[in-house]
Amino acid sequence: METEYDFSQGKRGAVEPSTGKTRITIRLDDEILDWFREQVHAAEGGNYQSLINEALRQHIEQQREPLEATLRRVLREELERASK
Repeated sequence: METEYDFSQGKRGAVEPSTGKTRITIRLDDEILDWFREQVHAAEGGNYQSLINEALRQHIEQQREPLEATLRRVLREELERASK
């Protein structure tokens, strides 16, 4: 172990920047965050942030879905539930 180290070329922050993700600060209602954490706990593992990301992704996809496709999807889901 050296007695002195040279950090003059060092950079602050993460060692490897993550690609495709951006760190932000966001305020969520306590009950929203609690629900996602409960889901992770019930699944006995995982990451609540990934669940939130997936929920947002699904919402965006549904918003882009044409009305006809939405109706077909909902009818398929309901028919499947009714047949059980």
